[in-house]
Amino acid sequence: MNHKEFEVDDLDRKILAMLMRNAKQPYTDIAKHLSVSGGTIHVRMKKLEDAGVVKGYSLSVDYAKLGYDICAFLGIYLDKSSLYDEAVKQLKEIPEVVSLHYTTGLYNIFAKVICKDTNHLREVLHDKIQKILGIQRTETFISLEEGIDRPISLPV
Repeated sequence: MNHKEFEVDDLDRKILAMLMRNAKQPYTDIAKHLSVSGGTIHVRMKKLEDAGVVKGYSLSVDYAKLGYDICAFLGIYLDKSSLYDEAVKQLKEIPEVVSLHYTTGLYNIFAKVICKDTNHLREVLHDKIQKILGIQRTETFISLEEGIDRPISLPV
């Protein structure tokens, strides 16, 4: 399906809004709430997936309860921006890197990493990230607390 031809309508937005609040909500409950059939929800979700609107499904976990107590953000400076693709390719190989953004401003790349402790973070920075060809230097920001973690609220 061509991504540009697909139009998200009001029912799609309502379905997405409900699932973004609670991804485990059964389609039958959504159908009942929206006064449509369960089949309609399945068909709409399939179309949203095929169009690339829904990119996948994930599980949100408390990393600290799994022994990963450090969440840090890295501002990454590249020697030159043309090295972005190669740097990303190598950063994808580092399991502690959980999110990556190509940015404007001071940094070429802004990354989120999850580590067990400060020693683990130091190892990831020194032994993995800073050895990537093209990375000039990094700035590290350790998160002390996450105040908000939510999806965008869709207007319906």
